[in-house]
Amino acid sequence: MQRLFFEPIHLNLPDSDISYYPDFLASDIALNYFEIFKKTIPWQQDDIKIFGKVHAQPRLTALYADNNKPYSYSGITMQPHLFTKELLDLKRLVEEKSNTLYTTCLLNLYRNGKDSNGWHADNEKELGINPIIASVSLGQKRVFHLKHRTNKNLKHKIELENGSLLIMAGKTQHHWLHQIPKTAKPIQERINLTFRSII
Repeated sequence: MQRLFFEPIHLNLPDSDISYYPDFLASDIALNYFEIFKKTIPWQQDDIKIFGKVHAQPRLTALYADNNKPYSYSGITMQPHLFTKELLDLKRLVEEKSNTLYTTCLLNLYRNGKDSNGWHADNEKELGINPIIASVSLGQKRVFHLKHRTNKNLKHKIELENGSLLIMAGKTQHHWLHQIPKTAKPIQERINLTFRSII
């Protein structure tokens, strides 16, 4: 497998430890993974409750793990499938680059610009203190927004490109929120894989 592994871009943001590898995977390799996952992953669309109202989650998801531990967020509890060969291959690459072992991968399929992921932090109790979240992007690039929880002047945005890897570590989840916003632009589909460890 072709791996590029150039030096990361470190986002110089207070109260955070965020590294971005724009060329983690070669473009053609990333697109091949995209096609495999789009066709073989059992995608689901759960309902979420926001301000007392129930809505269909604006993206499709799936959960995989090397154990049987579920993952809960936004009132949703997901049960994991066992890792496929392709997911295990990517998991090993991400573990090598981030020097971290992961138990679980939450996959998201953004079908168009209307699909999104609202402001949140990956700070669920089962992730432990200072969780490391590693996100691989496949397909359409999307804008990734960050904002500080208490200092409203601290904001940042970055385009997550096809084949890129974003690693959020340290106290990032304590101090920062992130989102993938909607866009009115006509865009293609994106899959991202967010590796994490459930303790």
